Amino acid sequence: MVENNRRLRASGGPLVSTYDCAMLDLDGVVYVGPEPVPGVPELLEKARQRHLTLAFVTNNASRTPEQVAEHLRQLNIAADASDVVTSAQAAARVAADRLPPGARVLVIGGDGLVAALRERGLEPVRWEPTTSRLEPSGATPIAVVQGFHPSVGWEQLAYGAHAVRASELWVASNLDLTIPTARGAAPGNGTLVNAVAAAAGRRPDVVAGKPFRPLFDETVRRTGSAKPLVVGDRLDTDMEGAARCGAHSLLVLTGVTDLRAAVLAKGGQRPDYVSATLTGLMATHEVPEYVEGRAMLGGWVTEVRDDEMIIHRHGDDTDDGVRAVVSVGWRWLDDHPEAQLRLDSIQGFPAA
Repeated sequence: MVENNRRLRASGGPLVSTYDCAMLDLDGVVYVGPEPVPGVPELLEKARQRHLTLAFVTNNASRTPEQVAEHLRQLNIAADASDVVTSAQAAARVAADRLPPGARVLVIGGDGLVAALRERGLEPVRWEPTTSRLEPSGATPIAVVQGFHPSVGWEQLAYGAHAVRASELWVASNLDLTIPTARGAAPGNGTLVNAVAAAAGRRPDVVAGKPFRPLFDETVRRTGSAKPLVVGDRLDTDMEGAARCGAHSLLVLTGVTDLRAAVLAKGGQRPDYVSATLTGLMATHEVPEYVEGRAMLGGWVTEVRDDEMIIHRHGDDTDDGVRAVVSVGWRWLDDHPEAQLRLDSIQGFPAA
């Protein structure tokens, strides 16, 4: 059970030396859009030199691990397919554990799911809209695995609803309602799953991706990690998933979560560590000292007075400021659960 009033954790040493594996989310942590987050390729190489295992863990089920690794190599990040763990692989593991070898499984999605099912000894089949038939043809599939791919259209969803009604097992790679695109948010796998569920009158039996356990468990199996650290930019998938699994987590503010959202995070979505960028992976994390309601860390002094966050003094280290603001905000919100915290003082901090 996730505790309601989570606090920031003191690391006692650099995170790179405290944990044996960093489970790294991709978009918002390693890259943003087509470009790497500044400094991340060099930082990850330094982490490897410190003997930290890097696992690139993604809810994206549309690409194969080799395709993800190739993308990372194009960004000057050393990566092999074995360094990548996808929700498709986690979904295929769930299916293989519950189905007989060679079972036919309907794929609503892309090549990532097809490759993952074959890896686990299952036979993927797809509904082909151009011929209105299953490919390869033959017996009806006994299970359905669904993951996002931009090619998925009405006919695949319609046949998918029919198959779900008759199937033994329905596994969704994730329930992300949206995905980021150059034009803004677009419907994600969760939206497509909801369409099938509405038609089939049934919800998925298992969700493999973050924030649920299968993807984290699959990463542990593949890396052999005994003390992993989940690193991400999202509260509702990365941080909540780590808390569900009992793993420690590092939130970075280079993606969708800004400092304001971090301060307002609820207990089950609060990270153990927070830093402005992935440089926090190489740092020792300290927690503020409290004197008469004020949080003090590295020259930063913060407090909440009359429902307003106040920064009295600034220090030299931005991350110390981030931790002071987050820590005092959480404490105040836990003591005043019905109040509204004003955060005008942290607008634009930390600077991008």
